[in-house]
Amino acid sequence: QVQLVESGGGLVQAGGSLRLSCAAAGSFLSIDNMGWHRQAPGKRRELVATITSEGTTNYAGSVKGRFTISRDNAKNTVYLQMNSLKPEDTAVYYCNAYARRIGLAMNYWGQGTQVTVSS
Repeated sequence: QVQLVESGGGLVQAGGSLRLSCAAAGSFLSIDNMGWHRQAPGKRRELVATITSEGTTNYAGSVKGRFTISRDNAKNTVYLQMNSLKPEDTAVYYCNAYARRIGLAMNYWGQGTQVTVSS
């Protein structure tokens, strides 16, 4: 099994910063893509950013230039540095990881961490 444990959410004022972390633990051979998604109340879950095992990144247009995704492969951890936060960034943030195990490869999700940006 693979578990993703997120941390770093909280309450911040508009214009502030937060850093989210997500560590993968359990039994797996390797992790390919990792990423962050978010879901605001009454809205669908949306992609925020992804990163490959080689470090290639992809961002949603709404966060490009403000958020930075990175990862530490040795620690099986992905990070999301969020700067210049806006009230519309308020959401539950979920990390995901595509992990390979013997005979199985699938996407796993964390339980989510709340980010609230006050105006």
